[in-house]
Amino acid sequence: MAITQAVCSTFKQQLLEAIHDFRQAGGDTFKLALYTSSATLDASTTVYSATNEVGNSGTYSAGGGTLIANSANLSGTTAYTDFADISFTSATITARGALIYNSTPTHTYTNPACFVFDFGSDKTSTNGTFTITFPVADATNAVYRLP
Repeated sequence: MAITQAVCSTFKQQLLEAIHDFRQAGGDTFKLALYTSSATLDASTTVYSATNEVGNSGTYSAGGGTLIANSANLSGTTAYTDFADISFTSATITARGALIYNSTPTHTYTNPACFVFDFGSDKTSTNGTFTITFPVADATNAVYRLP
């Protein structure tokens, strides 16, 4: 079992089908779910699953937390999108990775997967704050870039 950082393959196809709306106002709702080292997540992940998701603790609950999109942007010839950092407070969590998925796609898909993140090792909080810090939202660093 392993978590491998990736843009989910089905997400790429769904972009061409106009399934995902990254607008901050009026766009889809994207969520981030945390997973243990027992999870298997990679480019072939197609949908959110609760299998090997971390347990409910503090403000973290099954399905993860709702992300705030920084909208889709354009810089030169590169389009990009990113999210605001997200924190789960009063939480005792050990997570190896995360999945971002769309919980409100405007199509027949249910909870389609978008991005898999591998933290490189287990990250832990003990009755504290577990924070996911996203990179700078620009054409060089944003979580998703289309050159």
